[in-house]
Amino acid sequence: MEIFVLIFSFIVLVGIRVPIAWSIGIASVLTLLFSVDTIPAFTTISQRVATGLDSFSLLAIPFFILAGHIMNSGGIAKRLIEFAKSLVGALPGGLAHVNIVAAMMFGAIAGSAGAAAAAIGSFMSERMEKEGYTKEYGVAVNVTSATTGLLIPPSNIFIIYSLASGGVSIGALFLAGYLPGILTGLILMAIALVWAKKKGFPTGKRSSLKHIMRSFFDALPSLLLLIIIIGGIVGGIFTATEASSVAVVYCLILAFLYKELNFSKLKTVLVESVGTISLVMLLIAMSIAMSWVMSYENIPQEVTSALLGFSDNPFVVIILINLILLFVGIFMDMTPAVLIFTPIFLPVAVAMGIDPVHFGVIMILNLCIGLCTPPVGSVLFIGVGVANTTIQKVVKPLLPLFVGMLISLILVIIFPFLSLWLPELFGF
Repeated sequence: MEIFVLIFSFIVLVGIRVPIAWSIGIASVLTLLFSVDTIPAFTTISQRVATGLDSFSLLAIPFFILAGHIMNSGGIAKRLIEFAKSLVGALPGGLAHVNIVAAMMFGAIAGSAGAAAAAIGSFMSERMEKEGYTKEYGVAVNVTSATTGLLIPPSNIFIIYSLASGGVSIGALFLAGYLPGILTGLILMAIALVWAKKKGFPTGKRSSLKHIMRSFFDALPSLLLLIIIIGGIVGGIFTATEASSVAVVYCLILAFLYKELNFSKLKTVLVESVGTISLVMLLIAMSIAMSWVMSYENIPQEVTSALLGFSDNPFVVIILINLILLFVGIFMDMTPAVLIFTPIFLPVAVAMGIDPVHFGVIMILNLCIGLCTPPVGSVLFIGVGVANTTIQKVVKPLLPLFVGMLISLILVIIFPFLSLWLPELFGF
């Protein structure tokens, strides 16, 4: 009964356009009312919302969000695009490859798919259109490649998964995301190559070694952030939370050195960051409360029993979980989805012998696909908004790239070493 109330009330609330954070909170209260009285129910949910954010690990998220906003305004995207163009611009459909590689690099540094879609899209959309690419194809490439930054560390969503899973190592998750993220980018590039030959998109000029080296050194200070952050975490120099504050300081120094940011512009960046942070942290707080309600009502245990009773074949169970997550990703943003469904599905995965780190990568990659699909694909909305087009026009060129992301997901599921090799190499 409690499962039905939780799911039904949440779907109804989202369906009548109640903001998702409030839908999560109200559904949690309604479910808890079946077990306890009214005042204790409201009091308990309030306490869980407040205490859920009392986590040292969660402090990393506001800092990484701020760092991403500083990068977005600090000239970093422009330098990464020029470096990417020098490397892959001569391939058939060169600017599509430039978009993908630049989005991978910027998304990884910023730790945000939305920031990557906005920053790279604002630079690349008009340029691609001028050189003969359709606007809609440029958006499709931009939004799908932007999601790779959620797999390539540092990534806020891996920190959230670590919290929801009960303490899976953030360092291990960061390392686990490298190969799947790069694999996804390479598959998208392969599809872009085939699409470019089919549509006759232009090929750029081959860059000289001198130009490649110059653009590399221009982008090097930005790329060094990845080494500093990941190297510091893996080497035990600082925690993920401390690394996030280092990222903010480093990005501030870099943005002022590039002379792309001043104190007047910094004020705007800080205000925008506070707005994003507030929304994300409210979602996290409400989702933590819902996770507690589900645990109190034994919902994860019931779902685990149901899935294990459906089949004892690990492959069948993991496919079923992924189909559910693909459906969930269409209607729910990634942060609440990770916080709500990790406590439900992780015990099932562990019971099937799947490593929690591997499952985390599978889950994040799966939900990345949802970021590119309507009606709640937040990255898709950003890409469409930046390019000033419509979702309906983007769907057709998006489909081949969408299939590419599904192929990447299947490969990561079938071959666990793609996720686990680097963490095992570094002793996690």
